[in-house]
Amino acid sequence: MAQTVTVPAVRAHKRADDPLVMITAYDAPGARIVDDAGVDIILVGDTLAMVVLGHEDTLQVTVDDMAHHVAAVARARPRALVVGDMPWLSYHVSVADTVTNAAALIRAGAAAVKLEGGRKRVDMIRSIIDAEIPVMGHIGLTPQSIHALGGFKVQGKELDAATALVDDALALVDAGCFSIVLECVPDEVARMVTEAVPVPTIGIGAGPWCDGQVLVFHDLLGLQDRIRPKFVRRYAELGASATEAVAAYAADVRARRFPADDESYHLAGEVADALGRGGRTQASA
Repeated sequence: MAQTVTVPAVRAHKRADDPLVMITAYDAPGARIVDDAGVDIILVGDTLAMVVLGHEDTLQVTVDDMAHHVAAVARARPRALVVGDMPWLSYHVSVADTVTNAAALIRAGAAAVKLEGGRKRVDMIRSIIDAEIPVMGHIGLTPQSIHALGGFKVQGKELDAATALVDDALALVDAGCFSIVLECVPDEVARMVTEAVPVPTIGIGAGPWCDGQVLVFHDLLGLQDRIRPKFVRRYAELGASATEAVAAYAADVRARRFPADDESYHLAGEVADALGRGGRTQASA
């Protein structure tokens, strides 16, 4: 996808030779980094709560929080499709609230929204789509349901649960979702879902058979020290490198090695001389 990525382009990317690449970003610098790397989709995820704001789960962020960070990502003008996560309780109360909250993320700069849940969310999904807002689905482990699920656990491990995931995915497609995230499900179940639906699946902890993959920016780059899920592959340890760099800076400041002469501004010679003479004259007077 060399040109600006659109929702129809993502939807058409089913079983393509080159799987879709999605990664999270939460600000303009992060968006520039991942867009320059050539990703297809930037998810402004509610993982913002954990990896940026320091909360223990994703339940603490609000629509205003998400809109603030969507806007920051959008200001980078990425080629990738920007998808904004709808936070907990933003699509659970009423159709009117749901559409208003989705619209807030679109006005902030997203081209689509993502929300969690299967068949129980169909009415809300249809209402958002009726407002001409594209929706990405999300089933399997749904972190906003952490208390109901009893923690961050692999989903779909039993026969009934696996078939229920397929039914949920088909319901999301019928409601109009242009793609579906599958989180923390056995790879066999992800493959079954992927083969059952006509829209791309994007896996996170769902094995290799999905139509695309997503990871959290801070997990991939080693920028956080939370417990690392099994499905995370770290491609760098930037957190450790950043700590070393800041420690070196602190040591240079304390030893008066920073700033050096070439990192300081200087007056022109005649001005410095004049100020020096003036200072000496004033001191001698």
